[in-house]
Amino acid sequence: MHRPPGLVISPKGNMIGLLSGIRVLDLTTVLSGPFAAYQLSLFGAEVTKIEIPGTGDLAREIGDDDEHHTPMMGASFLAQNAGKRSITLDLKSEDGKRVFARLVQSADVLVENMRPGVLGRLGFSWERLQEFNPRLIYCAITGFGQDGPLADRPAYDQIVQGLAGMTAVTGFPDGESVRVGFPICDTVGGYAGAMAVCAALVGRASTGRGVFLDVSMLETSMTAMGWAVSNELVIGEPSGRIGNDNVTSAPSGTFRTADGGLNIAANTQVQFEAVCRVCGCEQLIDDPRFLTRGDRKRHRAELRDELEAVLAERSAAEWEVLLAAVSVPAGRVLSVGQALAQKQIVARGLLHEVDVTSSVGHPVTILGSGVHVDGQVLAPSMPPPQLGEHSDELLRDVGYSDDEIATLRASRAI
Repeated sequence: MHRPPGLVISPKGNMIGLLSGIRVLDLTTVLSGPFAAYQLSLFGAEVTKIEIPGTGDLAREIGDDDEHHTPMMGASFLAQNAGKRSITLDLKSEDGKRVFARLVQSADVLVENMRPGVLGRLGFSWERLQEFNPRLIYCAITGFGQDGPLADRPAYDQIVQGLAGMTAVTGFPDGESVRVGFPICDTVGGYAGAMAVCAALVGRASTGRGVFLDVSMLETSMTAMGWAVSNELVIGEPSGRIGNDNVTSAPSGTFRTADGGLNIAANTQVQFEAVCRVCGCEQLIDDPRFLTRGDRKRHRAELRDELEAVLAERSAAEWEVLLAAVSVPAGRVLSVGQALAQKQIVARGLLHEVDVTSSVGHPVTILGSGVHVDGQVLAPSMPPPQLGEHSDELLRDVGYSDDEIATLRASRAI
């Protein structure tokens, strides 16, 4: 079992609790929705994950290889669902619908990432949900939004990357476009959903009423693309693939050293001159090819060759320290494993060990939040739940007796 050094053992409860007392119904699967609800739980919200009886969230069975897979507790599920309680519920059955209606009545937030209209066809349109609970905040995260010509299409992260233009600007000019190597659109969509929920909760404090939040992964992903979009919109300059270089300045990109890649971002004249001095090539400062920012961009390849000839004399780690000492942003290109083991990550307490021994057979390590509140780390309040682990507890919370719970189980509504 891999156990990174210096990880934080997750506490029994989140002591920060900015969202303490906020009840969230998590009717989501796989990544964008579960990620959004996980962020809310890290801030102290009480999140109830509603899953299909027998199968649950698809992520329970994906994100793991056969050798290490634990049935119903896949790595992808473990990563996004700590701090939540799980109830199984058949929303196609009348008994299941009645239970869901009761849960809605006592909830503050409902998050779902089904295709548009699915929940409505089950009898729970926004209008109907408002009748149950006019204070409910309903957050729907979809690939393309609730309307428009693509609204009904299925979408996964890679599909959205392509349609957002992300794939077209990722890769080298002389090669094919490639997808970003992780589910960026799911994550950005999840963050946008969590942020929108928090904004809606603040608004509700004034109005007393809930709102419907329509979160489009396609649109939120495009808002995260920075210059790739702004150059097209503001100056009419098409964006293309530029490999590991920063299109806005030079020398800014990934450079070869004696033992691997080093990212350098010398975006100002002062930083450029500092790089030249640290590298012992002061002559480049007055070189007519590199005098101005525009000159350096036009002669980017020549500048790279000059610098890499010197950078090849030391390791990336050595150059990183030397450049940081003169306020030039620089950092090695690390593997994911190396990134997780960084002293900075360990010192900040991003990694949390949660005890899933009863379901997986050993503790697992997951990520917490990159946000600290009053200097304190936000940690998951409990391990990821087994399927339906808290069904009885949650049903009792909304007034069901043990006999009624037994009847619901016999009818397979839960």
